[in-house]
Amino acid sequence: MSALTRAPVLKPFTLALIQLGNVGANKAENLKHAREMIQKAATNHGSNKKPDLIVLPECFNSPYGVTHFPTYAERIGYTPGKPFSPESSESESVKMLSAAAKETKTWLIGGSIPERDPQDDKLYNTCTVYSPQGDLVAMHRKVHLFDIDIPGKITFKESETLTGGNTLNSFDTEFARIGLGICYDIRFPELAMIAARRGCQVLVYPGAFNLTTGPLHWELLQRSRANDNQVFVSMCSPARDMTAGYHAWGHSMVVDPMQVFITVSRLWMLTERQWQGVGRGERKGRNCVRGHRTMEETRSGIPVTTQRRFDVYSDKTVDGRGTIAFFDKKLDAQAKFK
Repeated sequence: MSALTRAPVLKPFTLALIQLGNVGANKAENLKHAREMIQKAATNHGSNKKPDLIVLPECFNSPYGVTHFPTYAERIGYTPGKPFSPESSESESVKMLSAAAKETKTWLIGGSIPERDPQDDKLYNTCTVYSPQGDLVAMHRKVHLFDIDIPGKITFKESETLTGGNTLNSFDTEFARIGLGICYDIRFPELAMIAARRGCQVLVYPGAFNLTTGPLHWELLQRSRANDNQVFVSMCSPARDMTAGYHAWGHSMVVDPMQVFITVSRLWMLTERQWQGVGRGERKGRNCVRGHRTMEETRSGIPVTTQRRFDVYSDKTVDGRGTIAFFDKKLDAQAKFK
């Protein structure tokens, strides 16, 4: 089994987080609106550098809720390592995202959509990633399902209709290796640790925390994963809409390896004013990501990545057979982590 390729050298890049609102019952309108916002992110940047990477939020093409997932689920049909043409996919969302990435000539993390597996009909919460040429280069199915019950505040059970994914995923660009997760995945440090140990310098989680867990843990978890692994961490949320069935926290942000905020978007509704707020966030993100040496300086000044004592505790990232050993169901480190 060959080893993973060496990660690209981290270079300055511009990240645009689209805190999308106005997601309603009409999927076609949701896709049209998302495409318009991708185009705005790529073109309305004024004197700022054009984004190299654009990110959409979790569940951008449909309302967020267990009753909605089966109705809005799409068959993607992508298998890593096999030829795939987005234009021939059954998924309208995949077609739109591929076309938008190609039109804008940017890397695009397509938030997430409900996915129906064409083989077994199971439903997943799935993120797809596109190159500037429009190729689908990576796909991540949410590994940890959002099943919580906080009495008197919120009960939500994604497992009522969704199945958890069983692969760990990242992709390489010309400026970074980027690890993927979705929302609740960020609560599990193992996922981020494996990604960082596999060379990811940036971790991106499209997510939709709510008004209970958001103020408690949204910021805390991003800072924790950035601090644990000395990497950049970002979460992209939908805009808050108090008329929707699920109220997202918002506050899309980026955190650097020293837990310094690059940008926070606190605006709730998708208005022209909010888009200007997202624009300000892009500028801050551009400036701070140019400080990419922060990661090198952090790891040099606080060298925990080289101070682990595997003579005292075992290396749980990879066992002697090249198999990731964090999970009960073992995952092949080379075939599954790409």
